[in-house]
Amino acid sequence: MRLGARIIKTGVAIVLALFVAELLHLPQTVFAGIAAVFAIQPSIYRSYLRIIEQIQGNVIGAIVAITFVLIFGHQLVVIGLAAVIIILIMNKLKLEASISMALVMMIAIMEIRGDEFLMYALLRFSTIVIGVLAAFLVNLLFMPPKYETKLFQSIHQAQDEIIRWTRLVGRQASEHIATKKSIRKLKDRLTQVDQTFLLFKEERSYFKKSSRVKARKLVIYRQMVATSKSSFDVLKRLHKYENELINLPEHFRMMVQERLDALLTYHEQLHLKFVGKLKNESLTTDSKEDYLQRHEVMEIFAKEIALTKEEEEFSAYHLLHVLSAILNYEEQLEHLDLLIISVQKHHENELNMKLKDEIY
Repeated sequence: MRLGARIIKTGVAIVLALFVAELLHLPQTVFAGIAAVFAIQPSIYRSYLRIIEQIQGNVIGAIVAITFVLIFGHQLVVIGLAAVIIILIMNKLKLEASISMALVMMIAIMEIRGDEFLMYALLRFSTIVIGVLAAFLVNLLFMPPKYETKLFQSIHQAQDEIIRWTRLVGRQASEHIATKKSIRKLKDRLTQVDQTFLLFKEERSYFKKSSRVKARKLVIYRQMVATSKSSFDVLKRLHKYENELINLPEHFRMMVQERLDALLTYHEQLHLKFVGKLKNESLTTDSKEDYLQRHEVMEIFAKEIALTKEEEEFSAYHLLHVLSAILNYEEQLEHLDLLIISVQKHHENELNMKLKDEIY
């Protein structure tokens, strides 16, 4: 089991919330710890949004609880009715994520009995708000997430795995069941990449210059994800139509294999280029033309398909699926290269500084 930053931050937030509540001599400090658990989030921006939602939920829970106690008293049925009303209100305001915290607030207040009900209700509300704020401070100051580094690492690692399997499948050297299992795992990894990209996208920049850099980075990372997905599509189609590829003429199979090797090498070099490990001059104009001569490849494939025998027409038809995936992969790589060149002209230092020494 992996001990992640969020697990550690949850523990720290609970301790901080309980400490502050005890320092202020608030009653029932346990509610501060409970609130901290509900408020901890994987990113600073989501933590901020959760604070707003939690405070809104706590205010609604407190108002409903106080109102019901003053009108109907402390009967158990009243508590259940108040819970129903709170859930309806929270759903109406689209605050579903804070329903649990609002109910905790309601129960914490409605179980108070005595003449000083309103004072204790206010103290309970303050205790829970302290827990929520403690979680936000921990998220903000303690082990802040580095989603840019995490995003590039997840893209790079997933792409490395895709490249390895594509080279094996392209040479008909992989075992069918093992490839199928790896494709399922790679699909899950790309889903995680999408989630990490969303977290990175949600991070807010507080200065105009950093906002411009962040916007350019988002464009590149979005294209990186799209390019990885297109390479994954190539792998899936190679795996699906492996029998048709085996039955192709030898020279045709070699041409497909060489083309794939060139594109996969190009992809590896683009990652190195992005983090400043490869000079721009290393990808010369000649090598790029060799990588991206799409019209020539189309003509060759068309001629080969036309020359296939009539009984091999089914294989040729399925080969078009592989061809379209490869061509799309080329286009995505070309677009990624252009974006990297464009962004590095303006923000080379900002792009490379954080990644250069952390990735490789």
